[in-house]
Amino acid sequence: MTAHDRSLSDRPLFQVQNLSKYYGARIGCADVSFDLYPGEVLGIVGESGSGKSTLLSCLAGHMAPDTGRVIFDTALGPRDTVTMGEAERRRMGRTDWAFVHQNPRDGLRMGVSAGGNVGERLMAIGARHYGDIRDKSIDWLGRVEIAADRIDDRPRAFSGGMQQRLQIARNLVTGPRLVFMDEPTGGLDVSVQARLLDLLRGLVREMGLSAIIVTHDLAVVRLLADRLMVMKGGHVVEQGLTDQVLDDPQHAYTQLLVSSVLQV
Repeated sequence: MTAHDRSLSDRPLFQVQNLSKYYGARIGCADVSFDLYPGEVLGIVGESGSGKSTLLSCLAGHMAPDTGRVIFDTALGPRDTVTMGEAERRRMGRTDWAFVHQNPRDGLRMGVSAGGNVGERLMAIGARHYGDIRDKSIDWLGRVEIAADRIDDRPRAFSGGMQQRLQIARNLVTGPRLVFMDEPTGGLDVSVQARLLDLLRGLVREMGLSAIIVTHDLAVVRLLADRLMVMKGGHVVEQGLTDQVLDDPQHAYTQLLVSSVLQV
């Protein structure tokens, strides 16, 4: 049973309604709608320029859409994050939401220790006891396979794969309700990618994470995503359960992606 099957009786955690973004006459993304349920992982794929990164930026509040609604089920009830005030959106980004960048340097404080990077996120939700913060940081470093004796090292001393694992620890330590991931395995060699994917799959299952993952790599969504959305030219051309879409694609563009005719 998938996370989607388990959560059908729940109300959506995240609702996207007719979302569009334009760059002058060029379409970034157009009329995108979907629901994401608690514990569900949605993968978004498409070739370069398909609109997937623009969509993710709008969903995560990094970019304002031109039209549409992005409704998140907050503790106080459903709220449209598009019309939400900047201070409240930033606060939500430190607590209920998390964002894993393709380049970990964009999501880490490179001049702060590994432990400090994780601890900062804890302090953002009110943690103040130094010993507790350090203990939890050590625990999370271990969960992402970073040795405890590296806690005082700065991220610049880490490999690219270790930096990405540290960014994941920083984002997940507070137990966010929704995680956005932008090409989380991009730029890593194959063996490092495989190790990171195994780690992510374990954390997703263990924590029951809700996540939206943008990637060009169909193997990533096959492994992590319950549902899949395929984009072309800013439009969603196909969506459904991941295995169904990848094993029996209906749209000609998806068929090309799956058969690796297109370079994505």
